[in-house]
Amino acid sequence: MIATPSIKRTSRKKSKRVASHPTTVGVRTKPLSSLTDECLNSYFENLNGHKPGDLYQLVIGEVEKPLLRAVLGYTHGNQSEAAEILGINRGTLRKKLKAYKLPGR
Repeated sequence: MIATPSIKRTSRKKSKRVASHPTTVGVRTKPLSSLTDECLNSYFENLNGHKPGDLYQLVIGEVEKPLLRAVLGYTHGNQSEAAEILGINRGTLRKKLKAYKLPGR
Protein backbone atom coordinates (compact mmCIF):
# COMPACT_ATOMS: atom_id res chain seq x y z
CA MET A 1 0.00 0.00 0.00
CA ILE A 2 1.34 3.45 -0.88
CA ALA A 3 1.06 6.16 1.76
CA THR A 4 -0.52 9.34 0.46
CA PRO A 5 0.23 12.84 1.71
CA SER A 6 -2.45 14.80 3.48
CA ILE A 7 -3.78 17.65 1.32
CA LYS A 8 -4.51 21.22 2.40
CA ARG A 9 -6.27 23.81 0.30
CA THR A 10 -5.00 27.37 0.19
CA SER A 11 -7.28 30.39 0.31
CA ARG A 12 -6.56 31.54 -3.27
CA LYS A 13 -9.39 31.94 -5.76
CA LYS A 14 -7.93 29.11 -7.84
CA SER A 15 -7.01 26.82 -5.00
CA LYS A 16 -3.77 24.94 -5.26
CA ARG A 17 -3.34 21.69 -3.43
CA VAL A 18 -0.35 21.67 -1.12
CA ALA A 19 0.97 18.41 0.28
CA SER A 20 2.06 18.42 3.89
CA HIS A 21 4.37 15.71 5.17
CA PRO A 22 4.84 13.94 1.83
CA THR A 23 5.40 10.30 2.72
CA THR A 24 5.83 7.97 -0.21
CA VAL A 25 7.15 4.46 -0.46
CA GLY A 26 8.27 2.12 -3.17
CA VAL A 27 8.92 3.23 -6.71
CA ARG A 28 8.14 6.89 -6.00
CA THR A 29 11.34 7.26 -4.04
CA LYS A 30 13.46 6.56 -7.12
CA PRO A 31 14.76 9.42 -9.27
CA LEU A 32 13.17 9.83 -12.69
CA SER A 33 16.48 8.91 -14.35
CA SER A 34 16.52 5.52 -12.56
CA LEU A 35 12.95 4.79 -13.58
CA THR A 36 13.81 5.76 -17.16
CA ASP A 37 16.81 3.42 -17.15
CA GLU A 38 14.65 0.56 -15.89
CA CYS A 39 11.95 1.17 -18.50
CA LEU A 40 14.42 1.39 -21.38
CA ASN A 41 16.26 -1.75 -20.26
CA SER A 42 12.95 -3.58 -20.11
CA TYR A 43 12.01 -2.23 -23.55
CA PHE A 44 15.25 -3.56 -25.06
CA GLU A 45 14.88 -6.93 -23.33
CA ASN A 46 11.39 -7.35 -24.80
CA LEU A 47 12.35 -6.62 -28.41
CA ASN A 48 12.98 -10.32 -29.09
CA GLY A 49 15.76 -9.58 -31.58
CA HIS A 50 13.90 -6.80 -33.40
CA LYS A 51 15.69 -3.53 -34.01
CA PRO A 52 13.97 -0.49 -32.48
CA GLY A 53 13.10 2.47 -34.67
CA ASP A 54 12.40 6.12 -33.85
CA LEU A 55 13.28 5.45 -30.21
CA TYR A 56 14.08 9.09 -29.50
CA GLN A 57 10.66 10.23 -30.68
CA LEU A 58 8.97 7.40 -28.79
CA VAL A 59 10.61 8.40 -25.49
CA ILE A 60 10.08 12.14 -25.99
CA GLY A 61 6.43 11.55 -26.84
CA GLU A 62 5.91 9.42 -23.74
CA VAL A 63 7.50 12.02 -21.44
CA GLU A 64 6.63 15.36 -23.04
CA LYS A 65 2.82 15.04 -23.11
CA PRO A 66 2.41 14.31 -19.36
CA LEU A 67 5.02 16.99 -18.61
CA LEU A 68 2.99 19.59 -20.50
CA ARG A 69 -0.25 18.46 -18.81
CA ALA A 70 1.33 18.64 -15.36
CA VAL A 71 2.82 22.09 -15.85
CA LEU A 72 -0.40 23.46 -17.34
CA GLY A 73 -2.30 22.03 -14.39
CA TYR A 74 0.16 23.67 -12.01
CA THR A 75 -0.32 27.03 -13.73
CA HIS A 76 -4.11 26.58 -14.03
CA GLY A 77 -3.84 26.76 -17.82
CA ASN A 78 -1.69 29.91 -17.94
CA GLN A 79 0.42 29.23 -21.03
CA SER A 80 2.79 32.15 -20.51
CA GLU A 81 3.63 30.97 -17.01
CA ALA A 82 3.87 27.35 -18.17
CA ALA A 83 6.25 28.28 -21.00
CA GLU A 84 8.43 30.19 -18.53
CA ILE A 85 8.55 27.23 -16.14
CA LEU A 86 9.43 24.89 -19.02
CA GLY A 87 12.05 27.27 -20.36
CA ILE A 88 10.49 27.44 -23.82
CA ASN A 89 8.81 30.11 -25.92
CA ARG A 90 5.02 30.44 -25.57
CA GLY A 91 4.64 29.85 -29.31
CA THR A 92 6.61 26.63 -29.00
CA LEU A 93 4.38 25.55 -26.15
CA ARG A 94 1.25 26.26 -28.20
CA LYS A 95 2.69 24.24 -31.10
CA LYS A 96 3.38 21.28 -28.80
CA LEU A 97 -0.11 21.50 -27.27
CA LYS A 98 -1.60 21.36 -30.73
CA ALA A 99 0.63 18.42 -31.76
CA TYR A 100 -0.42 16.42 -28.67
CA LYS A 101 -4.05 17.57 -28.98
CA LEU A 102 -3.97 19.03 -25.49
CA PRO A 103 -6.42 21.80 -24.56
CA GLY A 104 -5.07 25.32 -24.54
CA ARG A 105 -6.67 28.51 -23.37
